[in-house]
Amino acid sequence: MDEPTPKDLKALFLIRLEEELRALREASEHTAADRRPVELDQQSVGRLSRMDAMQQQAMASAQETRRNGRGRALEAAIARIEIGEFGWCDECGDFIGLGRLELDPTVMRCRDCAT
Repeated sequence: MDEPTPKDLKALFLIRLEEELRALREASEHTAADRRPVELDQQSVGRLSRMDAMQQQAMASAQETRRNGRGRALEAAIARIEIGEFGWCDECGDFIGLGRLELDPTVMRCRDCAT
């Protein structure tokens, strides 16, 4: 199969990338309360309950950190689509391959350069 054009790649991947980015942003909004600092009111909850709440808050914060990293990768892929550089390896300039892009459209290197 011939290498797709930037227009082909935009048609194949732009909506998918934008939808995933939108879903990440919605998930971030829905879990904002989970990341708020834990109130340490000694009168309302016991020590174990506070520790559990702090652990839940830490896990929600870690998940948000991962979500932010993925969001930045998605935004970068969308920017590469817009300037016509999406799908080509940043190292060697060869086409990354549709199969690899289908697995993760945020990849920036071909299989050979990634290893």
